[in-house]
Amino acid sequence: MTYETFGRLEVAKPLADFVRNRLAPGTDVGVEQFWSSLAKVIERFGPSIRASLDERDDLQARIDSWHRNRGKQSASPADFLRSIGYLVEDPPSAAVTTAGVDPEVSRLAGPQLVVPVDNARYALNAANARWGSLYNAFYGTDAIDEANGAERSGPYNPIRGQRVIDRVRSLLDSHFPLLSGSHAEAVSYSVFEGRLRTDLAGGVSAELADHAQFVAYTGDKSAPDTVMLGKHGLHIELIIDRSHAIGRDDPAGVADVTMESALTTIMDLEDSVAAVDAQDKTLAYANWLGLMQGNLRASFTKGGQSITRSLNSDTSAVDPAGKPLTVRRRSVMLVRSVGLHMETDMVRLDSQPIPETIVDVAVTAWCALYDLAGTGPHRNSHAGSVYIVMPKLHGPEEAGLVRELLNAVEAILGMAPNTLKMGIMDEERRTSLNLPACIAEASERVVFINTGFLDRTGDDIHTNMEAGPMIPKAEIKASGWLTAYEEANVAVGLAMGLPGHAQIGKGMWARPDDMAAMLDEKIGHPQAGATTAWVPSPTAATLHALHYLETDVAAVQTDRAESRTNRDAEIEAMLAPAVLPPDRELSPGEIQRELDNNAQGILGYVTRWVGQGVGCSKVPDIDDVALMEDRATLRISSQHIANWLHHGLLSEEQVMEAMQRMAAVVDGQNADDPDYELMSGDFYASIPFNAALALVLDGRKQPNGYTEAILTAHRRRQKAAG
Repeated sequence: MTYETFGRLEVAKPLADFVRNRLAPGTDVGVEQFWSSLAKVIERFGPSIRASLDERDDLQARIDSWHRNRGKQSASPADFLRSIGYLVEDPPSAAVTTAGVDPEVSRLAGPQLVVPVDNARYALNAANARWGSLYNAFYGTDAIDEANGAERSGPYNPIRGQRVIDRVRSLLDSHFPLLSGSHAEAVSYSVFEGRLRTDLAGGVSAELADHAQFVAYTGDKSAPDTVMLGKHGLHIELIIDRSHAIGRDDPAGVADVTMESALTTIMDLEDSVAAVDAQDKTLAYANWLGLMQGNLRASFTKGGQSITRSLNSDTSAVDPAGKPLTVRRRSVMLVRSVGLHMETDMVRLDSQPIPETIVDVAVTAWCALYDLAGTGPHRNSHAGSVYIVMPKLHGPEEAGLVRELLNAVEAILGMAPNTLKMGIMDEERRTSLNLPACIAEASERVVFINTGFLDRTGDDIHTNMEAGPMIPKAEIKASGWLTAYEEANVAVGLAMGLPGHAQIGKGMWARPDDMAAMLDEKIGHPQAGATTAWVPSPTAATLHALHYLETDVAAVQTDRAESRTNRDAEIEAMLAPAVLPPDRELSPGEIQRELDNNAQGILGYVTRWVGQGVGCSKVPDIDDVALMEDRATLRISSQHIANWLHHGLLSEEQVMEAMQRMAAVVDGQNADDPDYELMSGDFYASIPFNAALALVLDGRKQPNGYTEAILTAHRRRQKAAG
């Protein structure tokens, strides 16, 4: 790698060129000034970050020893963890005071997307997913069944199309009822004296039961082009176009019904990307800069046609009183840094690698100066904030360390204090148990907490490695600690005063093709009091948004805040590991099935991460069901096998046999990919196969069970091999 030198700092050429030629122009931050200041920040925070990582290892060693000697211990798990400083007392009072937060983050409830920012096309799709077509979402997924001639095959199935229209009209009747009649009977919509009037078949007309639900319209009052309705802060828009292929056959001319969907999107530099060097990372930074400048473009070919995608522009409408109204057409974007445990050599201090998160925070914050200046075609934050999500923090001291890092970066860039807002991923056990203290450390900055249950599961397996063999992976989701963790996250967020200042979030729906089940199950997230939850695609965001029409999250939060559960009971429940009970013995068939399932998932994901540089993708499982996989799911599967290996449920010979057999299965699942390289042809030579094997056989030794070190080393080998 070629470097440029700035004092004691060495910067890889791709990053140095990006900063000089693309990032610095148009801002008041000088290149030499930035690198000189960043060197001081690295010198200040690098040792503190490394000390935190050492503390993690020390605490884990003490926990391992405690579990191994549990029969000789008299202290309860909570008392033991308090004695070693792992568990701290909750702060007496430290309500969140974060100010300058956009309403999409502070008070509105709706879906959230997470997307790899190194892929410009995906990033733009997600940013533009603020609105989505309900017609398309229902027609193209299993949310509408295919029985009785309603198949999805062919260019257009009118039977299925009518079923979609009927479903959407039913939703309109449910959420935006008329005083009489049904939206299914509508033959026209018009605006009269500031109210929406619906003419029905038979020559009668009706108004909305709640006139306040009529928000805006475009076009002529007597024949509007669009009609916007609102409920619980979200909106639905009727697109009226009698010349459209759908609208011309609709009695009211409705060509589509669009739903306000992904209110926010996390542009990800972490679990969903495979960035292992300066070239990879600079591409991701450049895409984030384009989003902040508002000029990012992505060109591609689809169906033989060349398409260029860019950010959607806001549109204008008229409210019922006749006043102009701006309709936001893009998600509010957050950016997720890597965790404190990752190091990079794209920037070196005294020729040594540095904590990568320092570069992430500094560069992405600098990119956001363009948005804060408001000189581009679009604004991300009208409130003047930059939203940085911090993953994999372990406890309040690390939250405080990040707070101070944000202070330092603001000073480098000339930002006002608390411009950089902080999202706290509640995905490590030490953070879950100490969540009130973590929030208190960032009480003026926090805008986000969520339950990252996938990483949280991987961390729980690793933290309790010596507690015993874990129950089968699918059963962990119903275990007591996970239920307590999900409930405690919301309860703590409410007790700390997050409503009106910050999001309380829930985790990902990992089955992107299973939308019918998502519609049945994911309503539990808003019903639990969460203001947002992750979905795997823009289509899923549109369907999940219906749950927020159905649920008044603010009312749920008020009810939950008045029925606070016992904090000691929460902690006790979260400390119960999901180990096999003494009276349960798994059969050889159950063990083999679990091993095969885990091995196949690991190989299916790693072969794309290491072999092709794809950080997040739909990976067929052992039953050919497509699952959304990223490093969090990989952490679970690799730690689960490592746990069973450690406790003797498996042998290395069994694991090797299963990995080789499943590699052939994964090769078959990828047979149609011209860029795919077989693993089963030569296991010794296959870099992805050896990466997957290392994740399992060395899993117990990886700090906190993280997968990044092994993945990065093998991806670099793969890139070097061409």
